[in-house]
Amino acid sequence: MKVTVVSRSGREVIKGGLDLPDSQGTVADLQEAIHKRTKKFYPSRQRLTLPVAPGSKEKPVVLNSRKPLKDYFGGNTDSLTVVFKDLGPQVSYRTLFFFEYLGPLFIYPIFYYFPVYKYFGYGEERVINPVQTYAMYYWCFHYFKRILETFFIHRFSHATSPLSNVFRNCAYYWTFGAYIAYYVNHPLYTPVSDLQWKIGFGFGLVCQVANFYCHIILKNLRSPDGSGGYQIPRGFLFNVVTCANYTTEIYQWLGFNIATQTVAGYVFLVVAALIMTNWALGKHRRLRKIFDGKDGRPKYPRRWVILPPFI
Repeated sequence: MKVTVVSRSGREVIKGGLDLPDSQGTVADLQEAIHKRTKKFYPSRQRLTLPVAPGSKEKPVVLNSRKPLKDYFGGNTDSLTVVFKDLGPQVSYRTLFFFEYLGPLFIYPIFYYFPVYKYFGYGEERVINPVQTYAMYYWCFHYFKRILETFFIHRFSHATSPLSNVFRNCAYYWTFGAYIAYYVNHPLYTPVSDLQWKIGFGFGLVCQVANFYCHIILKNLRSPDGSGGYQIPRGFLFNVVTCANYTTEIYQWLGFNIATQTVAGYVFLVVAALIMTNWALGKHRRLRKIFDGKDGRPKYPRRWVILPPFI
């Protein structure tokens, strides 16, 4: 089987093309063959699509590495053409998540335990309020939980992510971690009432436990290798909210902010909520499009997207 590999501009990526041994090969076999000829482009760095007619506005079909090539080309497997795109250096999602969560886990306690405020001009002895102590425990519990979920709970639909995302995501999480820790642990910090911080942390912890259970449900929707495609999530909060995992994530930060009451914390809450709402709207649209009730497919049930009773 002859395979011609071209770039999106039409330039031949591998001179002379590739000869695969038989017509029963998979997309993964093709990716391995490309890797053997061009060591730089390991399989997770490759994005292969079907050619698109010039002038067409259709999106190119991305080849799934688990599927046979004949699924995309039918019986015409003697001579094939695929379009290649270099995705750039890749890292595993576990590596990405580990480093983005590790920063806040270590940065926050630095502001609590060490006399960092003397470098900002506050030399007097700092009095630590109970709410500041519990905020530190709450914060560390959250990010320690997320790291454990990364390695033992989450199953990823894509094996890797661009290396650049490590720097972008770390900048986001680490900067906000320092920003919030600075104000919550500040010597001039004014705590809320005992009742308010107890309600805030209590509500937040309930949401953290609910968030963990949501991740368990999502884990069971995928096979261990991450395959399985889209499914309708069911059970627990997913019966009423499409992205219950994002819902509980946002509300657990609301609980933290009710308890600590800082501008920095609420800025983080708003930014995170906007990001997750954008993700949730996209996922909701995809699920409604896939499960449209036609041709024997189930119809996606009517649900809130992310933030009942608002969205």
